[in-house]
Amino acid sequence: MSQFSSAKAAVNPSPLAGSVAKPSLTKTLFVTCIGNALEWFDIAVYGFFAAYIARAYFPTTDQTVSLLLAFGSFGVSFLIRPLGAIVLGAFADRAGRKASLLASISLMMLGSLMIVVTPSYATIGLAAPLLILLARLIQGFSAGGEFGSSTAFLVEHFPERKAYIASWQFATQGASTLLASAFGLGLAQGLSEAQIQDWGWRIPFAFGLLIGPVGLYIRRNITEAESFVKADKTASPLKTLFGKQKSLLCMAVGLMVVSTAVNYMLNYVPTYATKTLHFSSQVAFTATLLAGVILTVATPLMGLWAEKVGRLPLMWGSLILLLVTIYPGFWLMTHYTTAFSLVALVCWMALLKSVYFSAVPSMMADLFPVTTRASGMAIGYNVAVTVFGGFAPFICTLLISATGTSLAPSYYLMIVALLSLWALIKSQQTKK
Repeated sequence: MSQFSSAKAAVNPSPLAGSVAKPSLTKTLFVTCIGNALEWFDIAVYGFFAAYIARAYFPTTDQTVSLLLAFGSFGVSFLIRPLGAIVLGAFADRAGRKASLLASISLMMLGSLMIVVTPSYATIGLAAPLLILLARLIQGFSAGGEFGSSTAFLVEHFPERKAYIASWQFATQGASTLLASAFGLGLAQGLSEAQIQDWGWRIPFAFGLLIGPVGLYIRRNITEAESFVKADKTASPLKTLFGKQKSLLCMAVGLMVVSTAVNYMLNYVPTYATKTLHFSSQVAFTATLLAGVILTVATPLMGLWAEKVGRLPLMWGSLILLLVTIYPGFWLMTHYTTAFSLVALVCWMALLKSVYFSAVPSMMADLFPVTTRASGMAIGYNVAVTVFGGFAPFICTLLISATGTSLAPSYYLMIVALLSLWALIKSQQTKK
């Protein structure tokens, strides 16, 4: 019977002594990916509705200042992610993946609830922006531990299908962004500007909040993988990680940097295309929407391909293609500034990201033993996301200003691609 259709695979422990029941593949995917989906849905929604949030909670006489304050609270959530990775990752290695997954989704729901119910600045004054800032900190902390715990849970339950099943971690990011885009479009068409500002922008957050209890209920009924149950736990996984596995942690960060840099470069495209290349916002957002479709559909397909041909050919191929094509791609776009050139470059980056991205989670998981896997993956992932992803738009803007050329973003992508190539080489040497 297919793993995908098996209705008999148990989620609760087997009554047989000493046995550990194995859940079905589809249930395992849903259990783990729902937290990742909620994380990225909230990130996208906050970004899409930042202008409304700014006016509700950060009112000033200067709209630009209001928007900067709103994005500031958005950015703070990324700064606290490494702390969440350290705390929740270590918790997952000591107490179990299930305990950490329950904690992370509960914290996500709490943050969403605070955003949904917090009155505006006009109603409660300074308490309003402070509560929103606290909500974003809670969400950032919870997101910090989600990736490591959920990916470890996936690959430990299905080591024979780790490339495919772990690729869904990133496919859900694209799907969540598409869902957030659909909410934005639907609200813009169904409500007036005043209605969206008064209460409409809260609807997507309320939707995310409604999904949370479903994920929480299902996560309460999952079991740990046999490999984790039988592993000798360490009382201090962080001490082991930072004491004996620093090189592995550096490799994990290196493997991730190009992927997260491309991801946030795609988010930066609307600003880059409109401000630097003077495209219309409609063209810019069309490009990013198509990129989201590619990431959602292609990533799990690439995960299946990785099962057939191996992960290394896909990772090497995508990195080399990125290195040799990204500069010509930007050159063509800046010298032939048409909608087609922009869309083609963005879709090409999204496709290369899907190929590389599909293999990264399982590759990172293989770097670490079971006893430090969740900690190592969580910290490696979030350091890369915070430094090389969250600051990618800032770095690209700085490079454009410093070099005076709109080709500067391609320099950044080539640099991070070289870093990931180094990490890939080192990880191969480590396995020998």
